[in-house]
Amino acid sequence: MKKLILPLMVAGIVAAPSLALAEATPYVSISGGLSLMNDSEETSIATFKTGYVVNGAIGLKNDSYRLEAEVGYHSNDLDTWDGDPAITDSNISIWSFMANGYFDYNMADSDITPYIMAGLGYASVNGDDGSNTYDDGVFAWQVGGGVGFKAADKVTIDLSYRYFATGDADLGDEVFSISTHNILAGVRIGI
Repeated sequence: MKKLILPLMVAGIVAAPSLALAEATPYVSISGGLSLMNDSEETSIATFKTGYVVNGAIGLKNDSYRLEAEVGYHSNDLDTWDGDPAITDSNISIWSFMANGYFDYNMADSDITPYIMAGLGYASVNGDDGSNTYDDGVFAWQVGGGVGFKAADKVTIDLSYRYFATGDADLGDEVFSISTHNILAGVRIGI
């Protein structure tokens, strides 16, 4: 928990001056979708099945810029281990705590808004081999882009892609290099 507080405090301190001078609109968002975890080839070769990711965030929007604090959960089952079928119920799950920044490209007279994003934070990685569980807390980052569709006055539907990666996670006798390609759909609601 202590590792989570420092990145969020730094993000808040960096963002506070620009937000204090601007008229920002708060929002909440939720998204979910597919998590395509890349193979890990650190100490052993592991491949993963398609998994899922769910994110929730609270943020501030000002003109073309957004800042938010996000909590996410990623889960992928192990498919193979060094070429052999993985043990049933083996998986990697991740709780992520991110500070994200967005740039929205506001197009005149359009309800469609493309955007790019980047985020930094902390990931709590859990490995379960069916009989033992292992945890490690590591640095995490993500980049991505998407498009928002205005559905109502304060409601936006988001479709996006994110590349999410962590530092090497030490899970028992194995070190995992973790990165995922996430395809998400979500909703953003102004409050």
